Amino acid sequence: MRYIALSALRIQALIFDVDGTLADTEEAHRQSFNDAFRAHGVEFCWSRELYRELLQVTGGKERLAAFFDRTRLTESERGRLYGLIPRLHATKTSFYRERMESGKVPLRPGVRRLMTEARAAGVRLAIASTTSPENVSALLEGALGYGALAGFSVIATGDAVQRKKPAPDIYLLALSRLGVTAGHAVAFEDSTIGVAAAKAAGLLTVATPSDWTCDQDLAAADLVLPCLADPASPLGAADAWRIGAPYLGLEQLAILHAAARPRVAHYG
Repeated sequence: MRYIALSALRIQALIFDVDGTLADTEEAHRQSFNDAFRAHGVEFCWSRELYRELLQVTGGKERLAAFFDRTRLTESERGRLYGLIPRLHATKTSFYRERMESGKVPLRPGVRRLMTEARAAGVRLAIASTTSPENVSALLEGALGYGALAGFSVIATGDAVQRKKPAPDIYLLALSRLGVTAGHAVAFEDSTIGVAAAKAAGLLTVATPSDWTCDQDLAAADLVLPCLADPASPLGAADAWRIGAPYLGLEQLAILHAAARPRVAHYG
């Protein structure tokens, strides 16, 4: 691939969401929530259809609270379940880590390639996700091997900010820790909520919807692709024609970046 000068690139950092963006992790999350319910003697079981709806709420603890809010319960039972949320979430995280550490959830096509290309060009990598730090480390080390976290300049996750996506806070935190302005970074997301957060932070945003988010409205993203793709699994003809290449690399991002004028969207 022909590399362009970093002075022309202007992109100093790539910031990735985790669940659904780096890997299709949502089924593992769903199963782990159900395992946690059973472990605590709570008679709930989230179907795929229900979990798809609950994904509109970001953050595992917040998702549990939203589910209890919408479920017909006595006030005393609702109060008991609210009080159980921290333990339920901790148990769920433990089950999730076991699944991730087995390495059975691979990164989506093109993720590893683009990260490698970015590091070779001196472009820094960061994470901006409302999932827990434990979940991020389990996924990255399960997919990339021990020590994978060292490849990221910033990992902003979990409860590091008070407001979850679609608020821009987690992205603003990542940019602050990177010491990079929004105009010199690109965000990667898979959902409407995530895209809204990235755009509200003023970031150029690439959306690669997962099976869980493919029916969501991602029109606010600057570019929507089915995945980042690889030489071995290239984009379809129409998508390859749109970006001028069979997979998304730094050169295509630089062209997109030069053509776009990222603006800070209003949130709240």
